[in-house]
Amino acid sequence: MKALVYTGPHILEVREVEQPRAVTEGDVLIKVEACGICGSDMHAWHGHDERRPAPLILGHEAVGTVASGPRAGRRVTINPLVTCQACEHCTAGRENLCAERQIISMPPREGAFAEYLTMPERNLVDVPDTVTSVQAALAEPLACGWHAIRLGANALSKPLETARTLVLGGGAIGLGAALALSHRGACEIWLAETNEHRHPALQAAGDFKLFNPLNGNGPGDASCDLVIDAVGFSTTRASACRAVKSGGVIVHIGLGDAADGLDIRRMTLQEITFIGTYTYTAADFRDTASAIFDGSIGSLDWVDIRPLTEGARAFRDINEGKASSPKIILEP
Repeated sequence: MKALVYTGPHILEVREVEQPRAVTEGDVLIKVEACGICGSDMHAWHGHDERRPAPLILGHEAVGTVASGPRAGRRVTINPLVTCQACEHCTAGRENLCAERQIISMPPREGAFAEYLTMPERNLVDVPDTVTSVQAALAEPLACGWHAIRLGANALSKPLETARTLVLGGGAIGLGAALALSHRGACEIWLAETNEHRHPALQAAGDFKLFNPLNGNGPGDASCDLVIDAVGFSTTRASACRAVKSGGVIVHIGLGDAADGLDIRRMTLQEITFIGTYTYTAADFRDTASAIFDGSIGSLDWVDIRPLTEGARAFRDINEGKASSPKIILEP
């Protein structure tokens, strides 16, 4: 089969590789129809992710058609997180914390920038005919924001409908968080994005107070009840600490770096809650997919679609700030 293979820092090659085989019992073969480029794919491309050693097929935001097994012929969106189903976290519905978790695009599971991949049948959600494969491929990145907003809303001392909220980062994860806030009835949603090439798409995606923080704009210091850091650099963590109110909540999704940025003294004295989030639970993924399918999370027409053979160029465009869309999706 044809695949886009990461072979070293800043190098992606279209190669002919063997069709994947089942990793665990219950895996089914899926013909990939679309797969989005994630920030974690970019980290790997830079050579900054030891969990993704070259050579490797990246990509985990996928949708396709089941090619074999009891659901053959069905179009599905794919929860890429494979867990043990038996530990205390899995049995409590917090599968994303499973110590045995695997995710496609990390060994032993190759990713979805390819014509085929294998996944357990339980990880598949059927896609209705009214939903495009590109829209369905957004279930994974949007589920990250959905999960973060659910945790953040639960930690707030006031209803989300009366809270001032701020999302740092207008990529697909940040936009997904903003869309989840809107879906849950948040009345005031500020969205910070430094890449102004993205602003038209973000403005069209929802009723957000969009701004470029490099221009000194924004909601003001100590003014937000809930801050979502969908970037995860020391500078954005510092921004989150400045923006959050006393007694407020910071939810941290981004994995930009592991350096400092948190104002621990202010967080302690002002009783600011900090929540780290990783991916989503299986229920979050299904709920996000349902919101996509019924149209309640927006039209999702802000995607840049490119063929898999142009994947290397797409990675470079994202790295150079030339991508005007919050998400590029590759089609085999």
